[in-house]
Amino acid sequence: MFQSIKQSSQGRGAWLLMLLTALILEATALYFQHVMKLQPCVMCIYERVALFGILGAALLGTIAPKTPLRWLAILLWIYSAGKGLQLAWDHTMIQLYPSPFQTCDFFVRFPSWLPLDEYLPSVFRALGDCSMKQWSFLALDMPQWLIGIFAAYLVVGVLVLMSQVFRIRNKY
Repeated sequence: MFQSIKQSSQGRGAWLLMLLTALILEATALYFQHVMKLQPCVMCIYERVALFGILGAALLGTIAPKTPLRWLAILLWIYSAGKGLQLAWDHTMIQLYPSPFQTCDFFVRFPSWLPLDEYLPSVFRALGDCSMKQWSFLALDMPQWLIGIFAAYLVVGVLVLMSQVFRIRNKY
């Protein structure tokens, strides 16, 4: 099993699939924001940035899947998925158990050297309230869906990382 996972990680197909899934999720988020007029909150924007991290890892892996750059892509993938899972969990807890003592920020805080909300406000400006439930599907709210999505990315990323220590054997 690990040998086939490693072999897939050394080809572009798996990385392109991850790129496609991340692009579809980002497009869905923008559809919710600009077409359905749902206002993203601060946590939503941070979750979106984590998904962009996965997208960036997929781009990196697609560019050079057989080089050591693949290791950097895998590490970025796992970090982004882990951070996204943590953010989605915190966001879910804010929605399920609202409290005046547990709230999110009013404005996103990006580093001064990369103010994404100023560079691309239509994607990274937060206008919503983290505790407000704006959308649900099959009885799960958006951050609850994101828990599953980021957990899946994280599990697959860890499996890919573990597979890198195995040698690929020839079948002949």
